[in-house]
Amino acid sequence: MPASATNGLRVAVLADSDTRWKWGALTANRLAPEGSDIRLDGFLLRGRATPTARQLQEIGVRPDSLREVTGLEFLRAMKEDTKEDAYDVVLLSLVGGGVQAMLHGLRRAWDGRTKRPVVVTGYVGVVYEKLADGLLLRHGADLVLANSRQDADRFRAVYEGVGADASSVTEVALPFLGGRPYAGAEDPYTVVFAVQPSVPDHRGDRTYLLNRLVQHAKLHPDRQVLLKLRSKPGEHTTHIEELPYQKLVERLPGGAPANFRLVYGNMGEVLDTTDLLVTISSTAALESLHRRIPTVVLTDLGIRETLGNHHFVGSGCLASWDQLDAGYEPAPDPEWVARQGVVAGGTSRTKSGEGSYATAFDAARDRIAKLVAADGLPPLAPYYTPVTAPGYLPGILARHHLGPDGEPLPGAPDADRQAGAVRQIVRRAARGAYRHGVQRVAPVIRRMGEL
Repeated sequence: MPASATNGLRVAVLADSDTRWKWGALTANRLAPEGSDIRLDGFLLRGRATPTARQLQEIGVRPDSLREVTGLEFLRAMKEDTKEDAYDVVLLSLVGGGVQAMLHGLRRAWDGRTKRPVVVTGYVGVVYEKLADGLLLRHGADLVLANSRQDADRFRAVYEGVGADASSVTEVALPFLGGRPYAGAEDPYTVVFAVQPSVPDHRGDRTYLLNRLVQHAKLHPDRQVLLKLRSKPGEHTTHIEELPYQKLVERLPGGAPANFRLVYGNMGEVLDTTDLLVTISSTAALESLHRRIPTVVLTDLGIRETLGNHHFVGSGCLASWDQLDAGYEPAPDPEWVARQGVVAGGTSRTKSGEGSYATAFDAARDRIAKLVAADGLPPLAPYYTPVTAPGYLPGILARHHLGPDGEPLPGAPDADRQAGAVRQIVRRAARGAYRHGVQRVAPVIRRMGEL
C-alpha cells in the first residue's frame, strides 16, 4: 500500500456491490477527522454483483486505489499489511454472511498481533427485514454503524437480548444524504419513480407499477415523468433483478408518451430537479426527505413486510397512484423523519433535540480515534462461534472457503496462481453465464412451473 499522508486516516473498504461500495466509500470519508486527509483503498469482492466500470463511474467516488479480489486475497492482503503505514480502519461493506466470514478470517489473520486496524461495518440503507439474522452476522466488528436513532435502539436490543456485547453499536446517519434543499416546483414539474431491483419481484406487480406511472404521464402532459433505474440489463446491484423495467417498457402497447423517459445516473443529481419522488420503499425516499422534496411511498400493492414499505408507517408519506393522479402531495411527520437519522434541509434541530446532519458522525469519529490511538486492541470476538452456532457458522465460512477456525480450507482456490489474463477471461465468462441463468433461464423455468 502506498504511503499515506502523515496525519491522515488510512482506510480499506471491502464491498460486494455498487450500492455497498457507495455506502462504504462515503462512510469512510465521513469517518475521517475534520480537516485531515484520508487514504482510501477499495477492494471489490469478486462475485455476481461486482460493480462494472459504468456503475463505479456513476457513484463518483475516487479512491486512491481500487482492485477486485476474492475473500481469501483480501484476507491475505490484510495479514501482510504490517508496515508502519498499515491501515487504521478496515470497513466491511458486505452482506451479513460476508461480514461474518471476514470477521473470522481477520481474527485468524491477525492472530498474535496487538496492534491491528479498527473494523467497522453496517447497513447501506433501511433495515426492514432479517433484523436479528443480519445483525448477529455483523457482530464482532469494533463498530456496527446504525443509520438512525431508531436503528441504534433496535440493534442494541437484539444484541443485549442474546447476551452479546452491544457496545459496538454506534449511531451515525446515511453518508449520502445532502444536496440542495428543495426550493419549489421546477418547470417542467418533474415526477421521479425510483425503482428497486427486487421489490416487487412479480411480473404482474412490476407491470402494474409501470402502467400506473405511464398513466400518470398521460394524465399530466405538462409534467416530466422519469423512471429512475438502478442498473442496465446485464448489470447487477445489491439485489438480483430478474425482470428489468427496461424490458417491460419495450412492451408497452403504443409505446411510452413523449413526457416519459428512463434515466440512470447518480441519485443525488436526479433529485436536484425532482419535484415529487415516488417509490415502493427505496432508500432514495430518505435522500428525498432530507432535501424536503415531496416524497411518496406507494400503498397500491399493500403495506407489507415483503415490500419494505411497512417501514414508512407513521411517516406521513404513504399514498396511492390514485391519490397522486388527483394531485395529492404528502406532508412528512417531522418526528418520524428525525428518528430515521434524516434532518430535513440538513441543518434543523427537532423537538427531541436531534442534532444536525453535519454532526451525525462525530461519535463514530471520536470512537475510532480512541481505538486507533490505543496501544493495542483485543482479538475480534463475533457472537457466532463453533460453540454458539455449530450448525450455522461452518456453512457460512465454507462459502468463503474458510474453516471453522477462520483458516482457508484445504484446496481453497488461489486466484493469484492463475495467469491474470486467463483469470479475467474465465471470470467474465462465468459471470456472463450466471447472469444469463438469472435473467433468462430461471424466469422461463419458473413460468413453466406455473403452467
